[in-house]
Amino acid sequence: MSKALWVLVPAELTLVGCLLAGVAVPAPVIWAAEAVVLTVVVVEAVVVRRRYKAARLAGAERRAALARAVEAAVPATVRRLLVNEARGLTSLVRWVARRRHGVREGDLAASYTGPQTAMMYGFLFVSVVETVALAMLIPWPVVHMILLVLDVYGVVMVLAMHAGCVTRPHVVGADGSLLVRWGVLFDMPIASGLITAARVERRYPDGSLVRIDEPGGTLDLIVGGQTTVRVELSEPVGFVRPMGGRGTATVVRFHADDPAALVARLKAPLADGGLSDGIAPRVA
Repeated sequence: MSKALWVLVPAELTLVGCLLAGVAVPAPVIWAAEAVVLTVVVVEAVVVRRRYKAARLAGAERRAALARAVEAAVPATVRRLLVNEARGLTSLVRWVARRRHGVREGDLAASYTGPQTAMMYGFLFVSVVETVALAMLIPWPVVHMILLVLDVYGVVMVLAMHAGCVTRPHVVGADGSLLVRWGVLFDMPIASGLITAARVERRYPDGSLVRIDEPGGTLDLIVGGQTTVRVELSEPVGFVRPMGGRGTATVVRFHADDPAALVARLKAPLADGGLSDGIAPRVA
């Protein structure tokens, strides 16, 4: 039943958008759609309640029991998508307010949007042109409004994705810790004591946003088809992929618009305390 959420949630959003836009949707269609949604919600609520009771009987606390129940009823991918979308919309607010997430006084915020900004605005331009073209070509009002809602939603999500990258930069803490990020989709905190080496290293790897070389434990976080910083770790550090998968890495390669400044900031803690364990830092 939880798989029905993949269809019902977009369908419900489209219906609401049509109603708000003034489209005359037949009453039987509205009642049928709401009846289906209500049925799914009731079934999901029953499943959550049963899972919650079972977890409580097993000795779990209320919050933990509720978390287990929701995890059992809602697919992990759906939960991840909803969380990412919520974070993206929040990033839009931060972008307008010119505020950054997770950057404290004394931290270095390293942007990484340079190689992808033009591409993001290109997507926005194409989406707007598509919206206008469809408005002129499609004669059926209901179909036009459905596509309009989807197009506007797509534009907002592209803006939210870019806003997430702008407002959530890489962060080098005052203590030498490192937070490697890509918008709302990827966060990898690395404690300063685990960093043994860092250097500027420009590479042009193939692949998607996150790529892991399993034998070597090397993680590539690719932006605009490139990485510019290499960080080596004393032990594997865990990370969560954009859709919830997990992995570990002992080498992290990622992009920063000013890689020399980021590496230089990492260099100070390594030079001060990185030699205590006999590991010589290599920072270029």
